[in-house]
Amino acid sequence: MIRRPVDSGDPDRLYTVTGGRTRSHEQSFDLVTLIVKESEPSVGMQSEHVRILGLCARPVAVVELASLLNLPVGVVKILLCDLLDSGRITARHPQSSGRGSQLPPPETLKRVLVGLQNL
Repeated sequence: MIRRPVDSGDPDRLYTVTGGRTRSHEQSFDLVTLIVKESEPSVGMQSEHVRILGLCARPVAVVELASLLNLPVGVVKILLCDLLDSGRITARHPQSSGRGSQLPPPETLKRVLVGLQNL
């Protein structure tokens, strides 16, 4: 029998971590949504949930959490949905500028590009 590390990205382990779920509330999180813990872990919580709460003492982006946990983003989103549903975290979505989705004039973008190329 071959012994593998507990935190391997093995599909069997990921299936167990997510309770067999393969989808999260996609509208709840995107890659840059900031996650902040609202409560401390409780006894008996899943170890991945405890680790997430430990990392979220300050705002942390979903993609950064996935990297720190060494888990796929989809799995992290499922775990975050569990914590959000139980009120243990809050999700802070990025705000767009007051101007909406309006881009700067093309001439400004060209000058920025030239400036970056000159660096």
